[in-house]
Amino acid sequence: MAFPPQLKIAATYMRGGTSKGVFFKLDDLPLAAQTPGPARDKLLLRVIGSPDPYGKHTDGMGGATSSTSKTVILSRSSRADHDVDYLFGQVSIDKPFIDWSGNCGNLTAAVGSFAISNGLVDASRVPDNGTCVVRIWQANIQKTIIAHVPITNGEVQETGDFELDGVTFPAAEVQVEFMDPASDEDADESGKGSSMFPTGNVVDEFEVPGFGKLQATFIDAGIPTIFVNAADIGYTGTELQGAINENADALLKFETLRAHGALKMGLISSIEEAASRQHTPKIAFVAPPADYVSSSGKAINAGDIDLLVRAMSMGKLHHAMMGTAAVAIATAAAVPGTLVNLAAGGGDRNQVVFGHPSGTLRVGAEAKQVNGEWTVTKAIMSRSARVLMEGWVRVPQD
Repeated sequence: MAFPPQLKIAATYMRGGTSKGVFFKLDDLPLAAQTPGPARDKLLLRVIGSPDPYGKHTDGMGGATSSTSKTVILSRSSRADHDVDYLFGQVSIDKPFIDWSGNCGNLTAAVGSFAISNGLVDASRVPDNGTCVVRIWQANIQKTIIAHVPITNGEVQETGDFELDGVTFPAAEVQVEFMDPASDEDADESGKGSSMFPTGNVVDEFEVPGFGKLQATFIDAGIPTIFVNAADIGYTGTELQGAINENADALLKFETLRAHGALKMGLISSIEEAASRQHTPKIAFVAPPADYVSSSGKAINAGDIDLLVRAMSMGKLHHAMMGTAAVAIATAAAVPGTLVNLAAGGGDRNQVVFGHPSGTLRVGAEAKQVNGEWTVTKAIMSRSARVLMEGWVRVPQD
């Protein structure tokens, strides 16, 4: 029996923030995969190596974690005042499924660099030296993001001395601004697009099997996120990955919490739908500052942070912090009375430093009330990005 040769597709493997993924230009994909649908999903699943019952991604480019099982498709933007359209796919590790419902804030830091290096940004906008402002249209969530990419001698500057907890080596700093990151006022049929606080409250009480009644802040800024108090669910907020990811009962309880929270936020219409919406919403638990030792062995002092945050991504405790969840943290911290704001000490805040499993992160947001409704104009954080490998990926044809 004869088998066809593998497809050869131009691609770039990039780290952005504390994540990495496979980046494609839209017009480099096979024709059938240039539009959304089963052909695209099938191709990208095979690129990553999913579904993998062994949970290793041995036969693909994925890293078998939520932070490293990602794909990005970029093209010149068709929208006015934007340079590049950015579409993100979160690939399930053990299921034949790609979640297109949200953004990856970490990989956003690599989008500007890729766009410049691959000719998606007009040459007239790229200085010989200085900073290139890349205007990104995030297609998953229909939002504008601005990346400030350093340029040296007309090329992207990737090396530098900016250190990011959760990333082993320093690199050049890329400042990212998430413009108007809260959800739009009018919801569509998928449930996306409700107000920043979908329930209309900064804190709600709701009941979850296995937990009982819990207080929660439901927010849609950066990515739909459910914040709960660590103490209310039996944690301290200083946990590292092993404390949760090696506990099957804990993971099941967190998924139950996520599903009921998604229903409360109006993102799904039945609990069963949560299984096909793995990327959103996120679950995060918060606590006041405390001393702890990060996953790298670095001592984190309570006096150096405003609060503790731990977040779940694709069913596991994240090793650091998702960029989009960091936007949600910054936004919630800026609104008095949310669980995030209260954990940080309450009051008016336009930035916080929070502790996560790998260390600390500073984030900022500008929030205000308009006609009684809270809104946020932008959230800001610094990340770094670099090319790990570029060339082609090979994918077997069926």
